[in-house]
Amino acid sequence: MLSAQDLLSGGSIIHPAEIPERILRPGPDAGEGVGGEVRLRPLSVGVLALISRAAREDPSMVPLLMIKEAMVEPAVTLDQIRQMHIGLVHHLVQRINLISGLGADGEPLEEAANSALGTSHILLAKHFGWTPEQVSQLTPAQVAVYLKGIEALMARERSQ
Repeated sequence: MLSAQDLLSGGSIIHPAEIPERILRPGPDAGEGVGGEVRLRPLSVGVLALISRAAREDPSMVPLLMIKEAMVEPAVTLDQIRQMHIGLVHHLVQRINLISGLGADGEPLEEAANSALGTSHILLAKHFGWTPEQVSQLTPAQVAVYLKGIEALMARERSQ
């Protein structure tokens, strides 16, 4: 039987991701070898939920935020990611999806954000200003208590 720790351990693995020369430096003279390597971490449900929430008004931000959250080495800023060419962004997002347990196309991203767990993470982050890491550290009992508190606050606001 797997333990909770066994289930969570895959989320902390840092994965090397090769970037082919033709992706790194596209063009008619692009080489066929490896252009370099970066280090990526998988995205958690909490991070995916926050990315989905943050990009609700501008869906084009989803891949940029995914790269920002997943890339461990080299550390890059959002502005630097905006300067990357689209082929490199697409390649990185595919790699991030794969190491995060999603398909290369990332279709389950919206499902994760809209799941009960994803919605809970979004509510907790919004109402209490918690980071994805803080929310992910909560026990199921703590999540239930805090969600009940949010429900009570919302009921009071509606009745006023």
